[in-house]
Parts: sequence; C-alpha cells; structure tokens
Amino acid sequence: MNHSAPATSVELTILMPCLNEAETLAVCIKKAQGFLASSGVVGEVLISDNGSTDGSQQIATSLGARVSNAPQRGYGAALINGIETARGAYIVMADADDSYDFENLEPFVERLRDGADLVMGNRFKGGIAPGAMPPLHKYLGNPVLSAIGQLFFKPGVRDFHCGLRGFNAARIRELGLQTTGMEFASEMVVKASLARYRIEEVPTTLKKDGRSRPPHLRSWHDGWRHLRFLLLFSPRWLFIYPGLIAFLMGALAVGVLSFTSIELFGVGFDVTTMVYAMALCVIGYQALLFAWLTKLYATQEAFLPTSPRYRAIVAKWTTERGLLIGLGLFVIGILIGVVQLVRWGSTGFGPQDPTEVVRIAIPSAIFLMLGFQTMMMSFFSGVLTTPRRESRPEAIIET
Repeated sequence: MNHSAPATSVELTILMPCLNEAETLAVCIKKAQGFLASSGVVGEVLISDNGSTDGSQQIATSLGARVSNAPQRGYGAALINGIETARGAYIVMADADDSYDFENLEPFVERLRDGADLVMGNRFKGGIAPGAMPPLHKYLGNPVLSAIGQLFFKPGVRDFHCGLRGFNAARIRELGLQTTGMEFASEMVVKASLARYRIEEVPTTLKKDGRSRPPHLRSWHDGWRHLRFLLLFSPRWLFIYPGLIAFLMGALAVGVLSFTSIELFGVGFDVTTMVYAMALCVIGYQALLFAWLTKLYATQEAFLPTSPRYRAIVAKWTTERGLLIGLGLFVIGILIGVVQLVRWGSTGFGPQDPTEVVRIAIPSAIFLMLGFQTMMMSFFSGVLTTPRRESRPEAIIET
C-alpha cells in the first residue's frame, strides 16, 4: 500500500534532538540545509531542544532552523516533541553530533516516497569510521540487541538501533510512541513491526562525532533499558516460552514420581526430586499467568496491538470463569488431601512411610497453589478489564 504524502507545502522535516550541542549543531544544520537545496526537496530543519544551556537554540535560529522546546527531558521526549510539531509529511531524524550523514538522505526520501512507513539506516552496511563506535557497541551491544529484536519482532532490519531513520510522519504518530528515554529508538521499530508497517533499510555511514564532551549514552545502563524494553514488549519470549517449558517439565516429573521412583543413566530420582519439580511447575505456571496479565495490561493501555485471536479469547474469558477454573483446581487439591487423610485414618493414624506421604502431598499442594493463583489472577484481570471512562477527573490524576 502506497502511503503518499499528504497535501502540505513541506514534504520533509529533518529532525534533530538537541541537548547542549553547540559544538556540532551548526555544521549539522548546514549539511541538512545543503541537502534540501541540492535535492530540491521542500523541507525544514527542526531542532527539538531538550533544555540546552549552551546557546544551541540561538545557533539554530540564527541559521534559519526552527526550534521547538521539548517540555520533558529525555532523548525520546525530545523526539516525540519533534514528531508532534514537525510540518513535513516525512521526517528524517538523527543526532546533532555530526556523526550521521545529513548530506546523503536521498535513499531515505526515495523509499518514503515509494510507500515505506519506516526506513532504517544500516551503519554496518554503509560503513563505520575508525573510532566512531566503541568496540563494546560494535561487536557486542548493537549486534546482540539487533539479533534479539529481529528474533522477537522480525522487522527485517539488521541495525536495530541506528539513529538515522526516516518515516511517514502520520503513520508514526498513529503508533502513540511513549517512552522518553533512549529506548524510544527500540519502541519505534517494535511498534511499527507489530503494526505490520512496511519497514525498509538502506546503508548509511557513521563517523566519529565532533563533540569534545562524552556522549549522553551510557553503555550498560542504556543497553539494559533497551533489552528490558524488548523483553517487556514480547511476553511470549519473556513469560510464555520459559513458563511453558518449566510448567510441563515440572508437571511431568511430579506426575511420574507420584507413582514410583525412576532411574536414568544410573541416577535415581525420588521424592526429593518431586519437591524441586513442584517448584518448577508452580514457577512455570506463575510465568504463564504473568504473560496473560502483561498482555492484558499492555493491550488495554495501547502498548501492544491486539490480534483477532486474542480478542476472541478475551471476549470468552471472564473473571467468573477464571474463578471457577481456579476453584476446581483448588478443590482437586483438597480432595487429594482428603484421600490421604482417609488412608491415614484407615491405619489408626499411626506412623506412615514418609516417602509415600510425600508422593501424595506434593500433587495435593500443587493443585492448591495453582488453584489459588488462578483465582487471584482472575480477580486481577477483572480489575484490568473493568469498563472505565476515557479520562479520569483532574483531581485524581497522578503526577
């Protein structure tokens, strides 16, 4: 589907987030303006300032760039402000540190005109100048996070965190991007991928930035924030897959050991193994419940899109049905306990074989725990799905 540019006098906004970039801002603006002049693209240079105190705003306005002051601090907050105030049908964004090539934006504009919703730069294909990217980022951080992002969301890009990217302004605004920190770069790609946007990639170059001060990026801190964001936006990989494996392995082990001990490769497994298998089973089940609640919350708050299958499941699931399922599991646990009590009574409540007692007690305990967890999850999911007004009264809005 070709998303053509809307009727506007400005086709392209070249957006730069800015926080004290006086050393390099002027050269970036001049390069961007040079591209607009040489290419004939009708556009503007927009600086989304994040509270600079070094005169960056004055530098920008003196060169004819437009300045928009971002009210909230943060890389993502500055870009969100710029996206909201941009006048162009298309936006190309990049840092104002003179590391990205503002003079060669034709591939981005061409792909956008051809209908792409998001066009990512690929620094590994275009070339990374010596010293432009720390070895930790080049050989570990970017490749690993890009591989994880590709595995989880399949956007079809190999440089998940390239700061030079172009996009259809209207389409990106529809995503409702919200993160205010460095993970904004991941949020854009993740949400565009989940929304099945047309995402393409073009080679671009990266050179050493022109700043004398250290970059705002903090390697381990921001790397973890990116990884955390990818995990939180993929409940399947964070909760479902590991939870399902743990639950099935634990349940299988408990089921077998409830009847007899076994020996594998010369190693015996008995009731002690059952205790740990019970823990594995309960942990896995808890992860599956968290997957459901996370997905429910994320879709309610528009963090994640909803599929027809998911909507059908939610429509059928009610708090009452969940409570009945949980109560059923809980009752099974009680019945197993009653059976054990009756058997004990038949022997006059005398001494019992500890091994045989544990074989029955553990399944009973599992059903009791799973039933209770299911009932609590059902109550909480009922809270999340309770109909509510679109906005809360001003007096109770949290700050």
